[in-house]
Amino acid sequence: MNRHVNNVAGRLSLRSPQRESLEVLARICEIAPPTKDADRTAALAAIRSEFAGVTDFEREFPSICFALATGVGKTRLMGAFISYLYIAHGVRNFFVLAPNLTIYNKLISDFSNCTKPKYVFQGIQDFAINPPSIITGDNYESQARTLFDRPEDCKINIFNISKISSEVRGGKQLKMRRLSEYIGQSYFEYLSQQSDLVLLMDESHRYRASAGVRAINDLKPVLGLELTATPFVETSKGAIPFKNVVVDYPLAKAMADGFVKEPAVVTRKDFNPSGMSRDEIERLKLEDGVRLHEQVKVELETYARQTGQPIVKPFVLVIARDTAHASELLRLIQDDTFFDGRYKEHVIQVDSSKTGVEEDRMIQDLLAVENEESPTEIVIHVNMLKEGWDVTNLYTIVPLRAANARILIEQSIGRGLRLPYGKRTGVNTVDRLNIIAHDKFQEIVDEAKRSDSPIRLQQLVLDASQLEQNTVSVISTSAVAEQLGLTEPQVTLIGSEATSPAIKPIFATEAEKQVAKVAYEVIRSFEGKTDLAPTVASLQKKEIQEQLVAEVKRRLGPQQQEMFAEANAVAAVVAKTTKQVVLGTIDIPRIIVVPKDEVKSGFKLFKLNLTSLRYPVPSDELVAQTLRTGEQESISLGRGGIEEQRLEDYIVGGLVDFDDVSYDDHSDLLYDLAAQTVAHLKGYLNHDQDVRKVLRVHQKPISALIHSQMMEHFWEELTGYDAEVSKGFTELRPSAYTANAKDTVLDYRQPPSEKSKIGQYLFSGFERSLYRLTKFQSNTERMLAIILEKDSLRWFRPAKGQFQIFFKSGHEHQEYVPDFVADTDDCILMIETKAGGMKDDAVVAAKREAALKWCEHATAYSEQHGGKPWNYALIPHEMVAENMTLKGLILAAGGA
Repeated sequence: MNRHVNNVAGRLSLRSPQRESLEVLARICEIAPPTKDADRTAALAAIRSEFAGVTDFEREFPSICFALATGVGKTRLMGAFISYLYIAHGVRNFFVLAPNLTIYNKLISDFSNCTKPKYVFQGIQDFAINPPSIITGDNYESQARTLFDRPEDCKINIFNISKISSEVRGGKQLKMRRLSEYIGQSYFEYLSQQSDLVLLMDESHRYRASAGVRAINDLKPVLGLELTATPFVETSKGAIPFKNVVVDYPLAKAMADGFVKEPAVVTRKDFNPSGMSRDEIERLKLEDGVRLHEQVKVELETYARQTGQPIVKPFVLVIARDTAHASELLRLIQDDTFFDGRYKEHVIQVDSSKTGVEEDRMIQDLLAVENEESPTEIVIHVNMLKEGWDVTNLYTIVPLRAANARILIEQSIGRGLRLPYGKRTGVNTVDRLNIIAHDKFQEIVDEAKRSDSPIRLQQLVLDASQLEQNTVSVISTSAVAEQLGLTEPQVTLIGSEATSPAIKPIFATEAEKQVAKVAYEVIRSFEGKTDLAPTVASLQKKEIQEQLVAEVKRRLGPQQQEMFAEANAVAAVVAKTTKQVVLGTIDIPRIIVVPKDEVKSGFKLFKLNLTSLRYPVPSDELVAQTLRTGEQESISLGRGGIEEQRLEDYIVGGLVDFDDVSYDDHSDLLYDLAAQTVAHLKGYLNHDQDVRKVLRVHQKPISALIHSQMMEHFWEELTGYDAEVSKGFTELRPSAYTANAKDTVLDYRQPPSEKSKIGQYLFSGFERSLYRLTKFQSNTERMLAIILEKDSLRWFRPAKGQFQIFFKSGHEHQEYVPDFVADTDDCILMIETKAGGMKDDAVVAAKREAALKWCEHATAYSEQHGGKPWNYALIPHEMVAENMTLKGLILAAGGA
């Protein structure tokens, strides 16, 4: 079992709740094997013995529910279930049920289109060779022949619930239940007779009505797998929870684990709705939602450009009371007085008032809202966006429908929780879903604080002045790129009033600029040719210049060369371009660190601390309580499940499930730890059989406790590392910043009036910086820039991805971006500024160690080719003052 689970989980890169669900399915297949003639009562008893939450299948066949929060990945989990059952148990017939047309079409795409990123079987080798046959409610008649031609294939039937409902419509039986001449019976009947039909129910809370239940029961599957984010049925008397839940992973847990966005309720500072009409409140909420949207749009673009990720185009969801209200809102947003008519062509209305061609267009516009080319930035809807509309770019919700706080929370956020990059980024704007709720703010906050609330909302109080600001995303490119006329600082999204001194290009004519552009591209191609051009200065050697000129001419072609009258004109432009690149670049090699030989690792022998391990003996009895009378009855269970020959085998079996534990390499240690655990359990339990019961039921948490202690005794034996230099020098990456469109660019020599807000401003006026524009996160950094302007040859603030230095933080490796890099007379300095008390911080120490290692390898390469050494300096904030010299700072900080 574990081998197949590990295989599928690894191939599909399952998240922890998805993997846990797959492990539960595997265990259920062991204790209650899904077969056509299985005893339903016995199967329930076996499953309930390990999963106490399952008190009733609520179907005429064994059916279990996996309740996973929206955004965790239920569709991929369905792919994992099918892959596991096909590979491990030879199941070949599956029936996937969709509650509506939207989900039906989405499932068909996700299960059949192997070229799309959401393909659910991506990486499953068995299906790469022989993909499953996808049979749908639209093609099952034409696909009937494949049922017999290739019986060994995996067959996945995807149907909308309406296709299998047993209700008679217009006096006629549904087509699926009619006789098919090719198979000699109806397709429905054929499926119901399969000995291995497994039913997967997406959004299973939608199949609890009587008609749906009857249709599902008629299929007679051997096992039902239900998936939903809401494991309860709403009735007039309240919500009735499911009785067959085996995995419950609620929204609060998904938020805590970082699998979805963090919803935040938003209001204005000092907002008081008294004295405002409903229309005035609605308009203010709508306008503030759009203002916040414009800020979010800029922040998302800035993040994408900083990290090299695709740009996410966010949109606003406005929830209207009814269709008439939605139409009013549409007219308001399309009016020239609403943000100067900026959203006139960027808003759509989604409700039941549309029919025919208009409805088709509306649905297409809605489904395309994630595409970067889609103009839609505001969606007005009236209770139509339910399950199946999965988007990752919803960032602002403006609920204008009257509702109590709980309904507002649960119904508003469901569609906006998915993360655009699949995981949290650590950047609040990218990871947050905003709900504009001026008049409901306190009510929603109070509701979210209730002990039974499904979530914990953030609180975001905005200053009115913040909302009025127009922000822009500014791309600061290197000065050399601007001087060559290759680019200029870009301001996107909203027109900027920000100003900075113009830079004079070194080439005047368009012909020269064209040659310079090609020359720069050719120079970049030499970054990886360390044998020819180990440093940027080596590009000026005669033989390299000849190669550059020849390649530039080849790329230009004869026609473009004819624009130059003089024979050596192209060579002159190439030489001038090369000189400018050399002057405007610091040699930053691209270094890849690899182990010299095989890395050996393992765990030392140690004594376990098991003082907290005191599990009682599990009971062999179940308690059944009659719902009507309340009478209770005890039911004794027989022995079942897999029993290991030795008690220690339970522990060893649990430990080898961890990816970093190899049985072949660690068997002696594993049995030693297992023996310690068994001895501890025997110390307080009376019989070996009691120990066996504890180990069977609690194998997983016991193994996890032992594994956590093993990690404290992990060792790694290294023979050293080699540094491979893949590039001798690298292009300076552009930096992306967010700024207020109406702010002027500040002179770096003058501190801003509010130093606490220094991170909001752009600075310029530098002479020795390799970038014209930059930002500082503190006034200390601004003062250090003043010192670097005096005492260094050239300097810059690196962009993310420039150095490719990584340090370990917890279990993850994160990128380290130093604050400054400065070229001096005798060395190149990598500088980090930190508060004095932070010097011994674990993260600061890890960054320093990684940077020192990089500098060591960079120095070896640089000195080999006649260059300067690289040094690292960690400078305390309190030492930085404008009267200090760079050497004085380095010495005071303990040297570089």
